[in-house]
Amino acid sequence: MVQEILRKKVIQALEQLGIEGIKPIIEFPGELSHGDFATNAALVAAKAAGMNPLELAEKIVNELGIIENVSKIDIAGPGFINFHLSRGYFSGVVSKVDDGFGKNHSLKNKKILIEKSAPNLFKPFHVGHLLNLSIGESLSRLMRFSGGTVMDVAYPSDISLGVAKAVWAIIDAGIENELTIHALGECYVYGTQKYDEDEKIKERIIEINKKLNAKVEGVEWSVYQKGRELNLAYFKEITTRLGSEFSGYFFESESGAAGKEIVEKNVGDIFEKSDGAIIFPGEKYGLHTRVFLTAAGLAVYETKDIGLLKLKFETYTPDVSLVFTDVEQKQYFEVIKKVAELINPEWAEKSTYWQHGRLRLEGGKISSRYGNVPLAEDLIEKVKEIILEKKPGTVFAVAEQIAQAALKYAFLKSSSGKNVIFDFEQSVSIEGDSGPYLQYSYARAKSVLEKAGDKNKAPESAPESAPDFERLLVRFPAIVERAAKEYEPHYVTTYLTELAGAFNSWYAREKIIGSENECYKLALVRAFAQAMKNGLWLLGIEAPEKM
Repeated sequence: MVQEILRKKVIQALEQLGIEGIKPIIEFPGELSHGDFATNAALVAAKAAGMNPLELAEKIVNELGIIENVSKIDIAGPGFINFHLSRGYFSGVVSKVDDGFGKNHSLKNKKILIEKSAPNLFKPFHVGHLLNLSIGESLSRLMRFSGGTVMDVAYPSDISLGVAKAVWAIIDAGIENELTIHALGECYVYGTQKYDEDEKIKERIIEINKKLNAKVEGVEWSVYQKGRELNLAYFKEITTRLGSEFSGYFFESESGAAGKEIVEKNVGDIFEKSDGAIIFPGEKYGLHTRVFLTAAGLAVYETKDIGLLKLKFETYTPDVSLVFTDVEQKQYFEVIKKVAELINPEWAEKSTYWQHGRLRLEGGKISSRYGNVPLAEDLIEKVKEIILEKKPGTVFAVAEQIAQAALKYAFLKSSSGKNVIFDFEQSVSIEGDSGPYLQYSYARAKSVLEKAGDKNKAPESAPESAPDFERLLVRFPAIVERAAKEYEPHYVTTYLTELAGAFNSWYAREKIIGSENECYKLALVRAFAQAMKNGLWLLGIEAPEKM
């Protein structure tokens, strides 16, 4: 890649000036007028060189000499060095754009395990799960595009006090033979409510929880198995609808048993007994002290997460294990990682817990049938309604694709830890900063190519200078590599939005078919369409050819 070549050239120039140990950053300037790449090497190395940054920048440029694919090098501001790429470089990249454009080998030979969904069984898939899945799916695709071997897994919560509350409510209502996914949701909410209100019912639910953990045969176990099977089928159906697949599943009922064995084996070393329970004394490490086994001997979430690590590493032996969680769980997972470090340092070293922000819905309301969290399917349908109201003739399948694009783009445009705001009106806009805007830009390019027909062939010539969107286009592979390396899909959403804006501005002022440089312009449109399609795929978004 040109970026890496420039980095090596700058290091060599510094060494020729007697300056070693400097690792220059080669990045894209904020403004295209500042060139195609820039480095702060002179500013970073000025102190070691004993000269001011501007003076050092001039010496570095003199040492660089002629660099292939670079037409001009200049100095800006206090000492930034800007590189302008040649016309031939842009034309060369555009001529090679295909469905593999953007792929790289930065994660080659890396085995990456991604836990991209952790739904609560006996409770419908809600918007929080949708957010989590969207992030996990995008990063999975980014890492595969970067050469990684990726295993996507789900970690359903299939055994817990919450499950016991739902089982009690199902039995109480007498609907064990008439179960539906929505009935499960209603029973979950009702059981939670009665658990908090009625002490006798609370005792009964606690007893059911013990029976389920011990797999005691009986009506409770039978109801549990039916509900579990029903919810797993529902989970697979909705995740397929959202374009996600899984290499395998881990269940809390499995990880709980594995974790309990680990905790009991390490009492007195890592864990301590306290009032009949077993705890991890987190305060010793500047963390929270947390219960791992209750006084009744039941595994809680903490124990299950430790057991999950054991199962993950024994099953897949990953180089990297990624988990996506809500930012409010950050301190919880700091405890899990510390416990993992004390039990098996490899688990902690290779595990990353990526936090996304809280989700807020603006400009519209979703009725919450089960508690106060809207369901994923209800949110998708609500967005589809808005789309069909704005454009009644929209094909139903395309409306689905646009709705998912609106949601996924909104979820993925924020960096890790930042809150996510979903604005109903903004999300479906084709004016910019939305998933549908990117889809619309792609469809516009495909329309041009369709009209061109057999004129759609290789260019014979190109103008002296590349238009802005062509200069942005060639950045795509570097953006993909960075997004995968830093676990940040928002680099792709930001880039595609900027690229689409530049393309649409160019389209508005340029005649394409029948123009002097028609073949060249059609090649650009074709390359743009392919880059946009690849980028949308990396975000888990479909690219409809007509809108």
